[in-house]
Amino acid sequence: MDLTVLGCSGSYGAPPDGACSSYLLRDGETTLWVDCGNGGFVNLQRHLDPAELTGVVVTHEHPDHCVDLYGLHVLLRYGLERAHVPLYAPAGAADRLGVLTTWGDTFDWTDLGDGATASVGSIGLRFARTDHPPPTYAVEATAADGRRLVYTSDTGPGWSVRAFGPGAQVVLSEASYRHDDRRSPIHLSARQAGEAARAAGAERLVLTHRWPQVDPAVIDAEGSEGFGGPVTRAVVDLTLPV
Repeated sequence: MDLTVLGCSGSYGAPPDGACSSYLLRDGETTLWVDCGNGGFVNLQRHLDPAELTGVVVTHEHPDHCVDLYGLHVLLRYGLERAHVPLYAPAGAADRLGVLTTWGDTFDWTDLGDGATASVGSIGLRFARTDHPPPTYAVEATAADGRRLVYTSDTGPGWSVRAFGPGAQVVLSEASYRHDDRRSPIHLSARQAGEAARAAGAERLVLTHRWPQVDPAVIDAEGSEGFGGPVTRAVVDLTLPV
């Protein structure tokens, strides 16, 4: 399974990262778009023909994680005339986000819940409610060969990747702030992200969702200190194996 970063800017789009939270998972013929943050859809189309998309996950309804779902809907419904694409999102998301559009039968919506499981093609999914409003769900994606990626989505320190058990090959964690300047209790500092991934026995840590005003070198250093080893900084177009 491969992870491709389509967007990684925290909370609003800004240079150099540009697009907000948006990630592509590929496992054989299975292609899963996880979070549809603003700017991510353009980048998705550079890596994948949307006609080949197997499914979509929206972890929560903050715009920097979901707003480009509207663009996908327009293309699928009116351009490709495709229907019943599996979509996993918090309960009620279809109605709340549907205030701005009419979804028709473009998506088959499935409500997420703490501990929910699903399969999209060859990728097995498990979800856990994080420490972040509105209802937000971290994602564990397991490939056909058993290798695992855990994506924290947005969370405060009241939730940990340990909820999915130890030993994930990749943890993709939000790392919004410097540790000594945590602007909100519903997000993590890079040090907290590193400490949580280390406690969960992660093999590799990828830091994402950096607040654009924070020096990325500081995020790298604090994340590495917390993790106890080198970390990877998420940047658009980064592709790495899980």
